[in-house]
Amino acid sequence: MLTASDSGRRTLIAAAFLILVATAAGAFGTHALKPTLSEARFDSYQIAVSYQFFHALGLLAIGLLQRQHPGATLLRAAARLILLGIALFAGSIYGITFGGPKLLGMVAPLGGLSLMLAWLVFAVAVARLPRGVSSAN
Repeated sequence: MLTASDSGRRTLIAAAFLILVATAAGAFGTHALKPTLSEARFDSYQIAVSYQFFHALGLLAIGLLQRQHPGATLLRAAARLILLGIALFAGSIYGITFGGPKLLGMVAPLGGLSLMLAWLVFAVAVARLPRGVSSAN
């Protein structure tokens, strides 16, 4: 069981790792893959890197919010859906780029669905958070 002090910690660590990997994947793609891949395949690879980057940045925000609201189970669910979405969406495209079976292409839409659902769950989670105390008199 996670304690209040651990809430969001794993999410922040995962986000940092995913940003690290996206940075490395982007650099590797530009310097090593671009000369060897078709333009279409390189574009797909770049889309995977971009999606990983943007959603990992969003995951950082969720992790920070989890630190402020350790009991918010919907925030945890949103974080898990983003992790799943990145793994399925970007992971399947990376797999195809490196010679995996074309059937992996059927996995990418499931990842996209998971990412969209994550942001819907996040919106509901934020709407349900207690309102802050106003400093106005």
